[in-house]
Amino acid sequence: MDLQSAGSVVLQALTQATSQNTAELKPAEEQLRQWETQPGFYSVLLSIFNNHLLDVNVRWLAVLYFKNGIDRYWRRVAPHALSEEEKSSLRSGLITNFNEPVNQIATQIAVLIAKVARLDCPRQWPELIPVLLEKVKVQDVLQQHRALLTFYHVTKTLASKRLAADRRLFQDLASSIYSFACSLWTHHTDTFLLQIHCGDQQEALSSLERTLLSLKVLRKLTVHGFVEPQENMEVMVSESHLLISGQVGVGSLCREKLEKTIILFTKVLLDFLEYHPFPFIPLIQRCLEFSVSFVFTAAGDGLLFERFIVQCMNLIKSIVKNEAYRPDKNIEDSKPEVLEAHKIKTAFFTHPTLTEIAKRLVSKYFLLTEEELVMWEEDPEGFAVEETGGDSWKYSLRPCTEVLFLDIFHSYSQTLTPVLLEMMQNLQGPSNVDDMLQLLMKDAVYNAVGLAAYELFDSVDFDQWFNNQLLGELQVTHNRYKLIRRRVIWLIGQWIAVKFKPELRPLLYEVILTLLQDPDLVVSKSHNTFRTEQFLPYLECIFGLLFQLLQQVNECDSKMQVLHVISCVIERVSIQIRPYVGCLVQYLPLLWKQSEDHNMLRCAILTTLIHLVQGLGAESRNLYPFLLPVIQLSTDVSQPPHVYLLEDGLELCSAHSPQNHFYSFFFFAELSSENVRTCFQIVNAYTYLSATEFLQNYGEGLCRSFCELLKDITNEGQVQVLKVVEIALKVRPLLAPHLFQPILPSVFRGIIDGERYPVVMSVYLGVIGRVLLQNSSFFTALLSQMALEFNQEMDQLLGNMIEMWVDRMDNITQPERRKLSSLALLSLLPSDNSVIQDKFCGIINICVEALHDVMTEDPDTGTFKDCMLMNGLEEPKLSDDEEPPTEQDKRRKLLALEDPVHTVSLQQCVYEKLKAQQLLMGESGFQALMETVDTEIVRQLQEFLHGF
Repeated sequence: MDLQSAGSVVLQALTQATSQNTAELKPAEEQLRQWETQPGFYSVLLSIFNNHLLDVNVRWLAVLYFKNGIDRYWRRVAPHALSEEEKSSLRSGLITNFNEPVNQIATQIAVLIAKVARLDCPRQWPELIPVLLEKVKVQDVLQQHRALLTFYHVTKTLASKRLAADRRLFQDLASSIYSFACSLWTHHTDTFLLQIHCGDQQEALSSLERTLLSLKVLRKLTVHGFVEPQENMEVMVSESHLLISGQVGVGSLCREKLEKTIILFTKVLLDFLEYHPFPFIPLIQRCLEFSVSFVFTAAGDGLLFERFIVQCMNLIKSIVKNEAYRPDKNIEDSKPEVLEAHKIKTAFFTHPTLTEIAKRLVSKYFLLTEEELVMWEEDPEGFAVEETGGDSWKYSLRPCTEVLFLDIFHSYSQTLTPVLLEMMQNLQGPSNVDDMLQLLMKDAVYNAVGLAAYELFDSVDFDQWFNNQLLGELQVTHNRYKLIRRRVIWLIGQWIAVKFKPELRPLLYEVILTLLQDPDLVVSKSHNTFRTEQFLPYLECIFGLLFQLLQQVNECDSKMQVLHVISCVIERVSIQIRPYVGCLVQYLPLLWKQSEDHNMLRCAILTTLIHLVQGLGAESRNLYPFLLPVIQLSTDVSQPPHVYLLEDGLELCSAHSPQNHFYSFFFFAELSSENVRTCFQIVNAYTYLSATEFLQNYGEGLCRSFCELLKDITNEGQVQVLKVVEIALKVRPLLAPHLFQPILPSVFRGIIDGERYPVVMSVYLGVIGRVLLQNSSFFTALLSQMALEFNQEMDQLLGNMIEMWVDRMDNITQPERRKLSSLALLSLLPSDNSVIQDKFCGIINICVEALHDVMTEDPDTGTFKDCMLMNGLEEPKLSDDEEPPTEQDKRRKLLALEDPVHTVSLQQCVYEKLKAQQLLMGESGFQALMETVDTEIVRQLQEFLHGF
């Protein structure tokens, strides 16, 4: 593409591409797409966005096309890659213009230069950094700013490279420019402070912008540019102290930018501490003094803003709980650096300092603000959502103060426990409802006691406190006292898993019944110590009130919280919930419809349905008209909601398996995902439910999915796949081998090759054992097919298989599979086949081993009985702690009554097969055969067969 002739054509296309008229827009975009691979196109784009006289939108689009072209065509190995000559020309052109007047375009140019630098600097572009360093020194303010902006983006990009060679290059760069970067930051900071002192707000803002950019550069160099960082951080701490003090007298024009700069500085310290804890040790004292003085003393009055307080608290917390500073239990084994850090921390956190921090945290930062109290009055649900972790929660001050309190209390509990106990003691008895400050203080202290519950285990008699004070406070009905009622029930929720007598729980349930009728309160979720037998008398009332609350709340998060509690109740009481769920069953379809745009709420509904179906058991069939579309939507991977709903949808499908309802198995596509185990459970459930219909409709699809899955799968995954096949072979032995025929040769091959992984070998033998025992004609066909593959006679291959089976019998640990192996090999008898007779000794050895596994002796009669035999008339007796059998348990038992493993006596089978072999060979021939068996094995066999 000739630069002179093409410039006007490309400019026209870019102009049309910015048009709102689609008739012009679409052809222009298509033309630009075709030019992307033309030589010279990016040189034209460079000339266009460097021409400040052209329309801003056209220049903006030219920059974007250039930036996208770097990603696609700059690498040498890329299809249609740019030539080295054009790239060299473009690199030179990119660093000749640092006077871009439009901020947004300047930022995009800086980003695209950084993209090129990531690929070419320093080897193909050694002049980039020297040019940038020269440009940031010029007197022209605009050029200086644009060069500094580019310098930052280049530094940021190079710091993000993670290959060892790239990191070494960046460290070399950092060591050569770090002093300059520090002096640059100091210069701009001092200039800003001087201009603020002189009252020049506009010039101060310009200097502050350059201060911020130079600090961003310094952050990347400090954190990622050194194995052992230099000691310039001391200067930064001093300068930052001046910056914070410089807020006084700063107008609104500069305040926002100044706050960003201060926050960025704290991020530098936090990053430095995270990546370089030992080089940070000289800064521990200064940083602790810096943070504590601003946040916990009068020094911060008038200077603090919320994000800065959060960052200072994060800095204190990171120093307090840093694992690198924790000495070994044997102090002499600790590194000198660790001991030095520990010494500094111990010297700083004296008793007075810790006491002041704890008291300030509780009495200042734990107090509910006026804004929060107004929000509670005007929007109780919104307030509750914020308190329990709304979108902005983790970035707000309150959770940060709570985490800091916990970390400090945990690290210095011996010092702080008496302090907190004294604060508790000062608030004994009911508070004056007219004294709002006293109510707020009690709320804050109770919050601290709840957070520190585990640390206070030995220091607080919570049962006595509950009876003597907390219970009474829950019964104060004054409107202002709702602040304390809410905190007390939360406090009990914190302590109930730590120290709360079981006898007191019924009393607590009575209280919860009352509080559930208070529209201003949210009940604490303390289901971790749920005692079902104590809760049952209150189940009907509490469940009814929870359902009413679910209907009353409007916020999505509120409904999710209530559903969570409802799900926990249903899960714990199980079938006891059946009389009380009618209204919930009727309401959930409506809630599902209303939550169409709220996938997280639908996840909560699915979780509730899972527990509901499990609790209802067979009675859940009334829910099928609702459940089927829900599961269909949740498991349909072509629908966007499946990203949120698939896992719970599959679990719900696994939980209920409705009779005569099969899905089109949307989850086949998911068999290679993290949900594979649940998918297998669903397949097994349907196999037990209606094996013939299910396998006829979906067997071939399952087999195809399994074959794909087995191409690249772990040993554990292979076991899960083959267990599904094994179950299918067990329940439909004539149909299943044909459906899963493509899988069986690899199983047979694994046995012959002597699979090394014992669990896999066990399943291999189980699968082939099922085929051999229950479908001998198919086994013969399979043996014939494998004989051709191995180029062996069928008898020879059969002998090899039996030999490997006998040798690897110890890999089988489940008694059911061990008995299956015995029955399968016994099915080869009687036989006049010389190969089978040659392996007779091994077959008898396996049978005797299995007899030891499954036979139990009656101590009264001395006779043996096969413990794996099942009687359909027997009903198992359940203990009080045992759950009644599920519908799938019942189906599994019915199918087991058709399984030879549970219907054929191994003892009798061995006897009959040996008798038949004796009749076939005659007495002398059979006796000769038995002489191949070890005499001890024969003796044990005779003991088991005594009485036949």
